[in-house]
Amino acid sequence: MLKEILSITGKPGLYKLVTQGKNMLIVESLIDAKRIPVYAKDKTVSLGDIAIFTETEEVPLGQVLENVKTKENGGKSSIDPKSDNDLLRKYMGEVLPDYDRDRVYPSDIRKLLSWYNILIEANITEFLEQAETKSETTHEKEIDPKDLAKKETKASNQIKDVKQVKQQQPKVNKAATQRTTQSRKMG
Repeated sequence: MLKEILSITGKPGLYKLVTQGKNMLIVESLIDAKRIPVYAKDKTVSLGDIAIFTETEEVPLGQVLENVKTKENGGKSSIDPKSDNDLLRKYMGEVLPDYDRDRVYPSDIRKLLSWYNILIEANITEFLEQAETKSETTHEKEIDPKDLAKKETKASNQIKDVKQVKQQQPKVNKAATQRTTQSRKMG
């Protein structure tokens, strides 16, 4: 879900991707539901591509937002994003205990909390991808040999059909085409 939510440099709030045009994106504001075009010159970042630095690895933003949602019981943030730096760092330490205090600035925490509040107000509460659980269930399924044999015979039949079409195509007489181009005079 977070892949469709965008942050656009120079524009306040978050935007949901509606459609893609030839040289622009059409996005809808999560705050006031206005649709605007976003061109290639505008820097856009998907929330699904953002991660928070920790001491050992980078944690995806979706996981951090889930941690905030768990702490807040699904409601808005209990702390104001405009709070002082020490309070923001303490809150972030509760949400993500091993975050890198040197590389995660208070402005980043403010942005995280304001984005969380915007998403909650827009009723977007699923921050982790559902594809992870689907891929786990597909790996657990056993492959049925009958289905595999059906797919292989279907693919081989399609290859035979392509060969038959190639054989049925009329042959072009190259000598006739050369005579027509040689008899023309230009000028």
